[in-house]
Amino acid sequence: MGVTVRISTRRRGAAVALGLVAVLTLGACSSEPTVSASGSSGGGPTSSPAPSAQPAKLTVTPAGGAQDVAPGEPVGVQVADGTIMSVTLTNPDGKQVQGQTSADKKSWNTTEQLGYGKTYTWSGQAQGADGKNVPISGAFTTVKPKRQMAGSLNVGDGQTYGIAMPIALTFPNRVTDKASVEKALSVETTPKTEGSWAWMPGDTSVHWRPKEYYKPNTQVKVNAKIYGVKLGDGVYGKQDVSASFAIGRSQIVKGNTTQHTMQVIRDGQQIADYPVSYGLDSDPGRVTHSGVHVVMSKHATYSMSNPRYNYTDVNVPWAVRISNNGEFIHGLAASVWAQGKKNISHGCLNLSPARAKEYFDGALTGDPVEITGSTQTLSAKDGDYSDWTYDWASWQKLSALAR
Repeated sequence: MGVTVRISTRRRGAAVALGLVAVLTLGACSSEPTVSASGSSGGGPTSSPAPSAQPAKLTVTPAGGAQDVAPGEPVGVQVADGTIMSVTLTNPDGKQVQGQTSADKKSWNTTEQLGYGKTYTWSGQAQGADGKNVPISGAFTTVKPKRQMAGSLNVGDGQTYGIAMPIALTFPNRVTDKASVEKALSVETTPKTEGSWAWMPGDTSVHWRPKEYYKPNTQVKVNAKIYGVKLGDGVYGKQDVSASFAIGRSQIVKGNTTQHTMQVIRDGQQIADYPVSYGLDSDPGRVTHSGVHVVMSKHATYSMSNPRYNYTDVNVPWAVRISNNGEFIHGLAASVWAQGKKNISHGCLNLSPARAKEYFDGALTGDPVEITGSTQTLSAKDGDYSDWTYDWASWQKLSALAR
């Protein structure tokens, strides 16, 4: 067994605490004593010195000397190992750009848009953990675009749409930097709704649709912060656009071309079952296409023309557009004899005028119209809105950020 001897000593001096107790243990298998030390009144061995305080580390975006900066890029100051004391960003006219410092004084960001083709100057200072000030300085210049291009939304503030309504942001010309645009887009929904952006053929329009139909009464807000964003080939966004809208009740039209019927399902209950005449099946140019159509617009009267089939300016009542390939749900007294029995139209769903008016009054832009039974299928070649002709995995692959 080892023998432990406790020797209490008191040493003077600021470097050693009073009441230091040295413990010597003589081990049974060791000829050398082991020494450990502990403080009996809060003292202890001398610790290694604390690391010295760090100077402030600044990140200024854009950095001084930067050229051709897109005004839509982040503009701000971040500091590590310190705090921001003051920041000023001044435009060429000497006016300060509005900005906001975070609550912890670790960052500052602009709250107003910068202009094109202008030089901005940084000034201010941050204080490091070492108590020393570090200057914030430098200047940068924003890009002068070859051209500015605006985008437009297909949805409007305060409007109510059907459960299949896609959001479309459309430009007058092709966008080549699709990823930059998509990063500037956001959709907020209550309740939360899974969805994704997808670029349509031609790259002039990007659509957002939910994975599944919206739940009734969903609130939606879309923001397209495209001002100052690079659209490609020297073209930049002209202005931001946004809209807040609502989704209404659930209404789904289910049409079958072989049974010559059209049923209206509202909030899970069938409220109508109409006899219909669809497009002539034997002519690929006239057949009504199968697939999920979406109500695009409503017209109390509409003038129909199709020179290929030798008719122009045929006015029909209560026309509801469901695709851009000429398909409508509308009234036509001349085809009542065929409705529910035979398909003779040029692609439209023909109802009696009275039934067409009844459907028209209850339809919302964005309602889905699910048609089955025909020999032709709706596709992107039929134009907007073909969003629901894609399965979810295929739709997601059309996002520029998924590539």
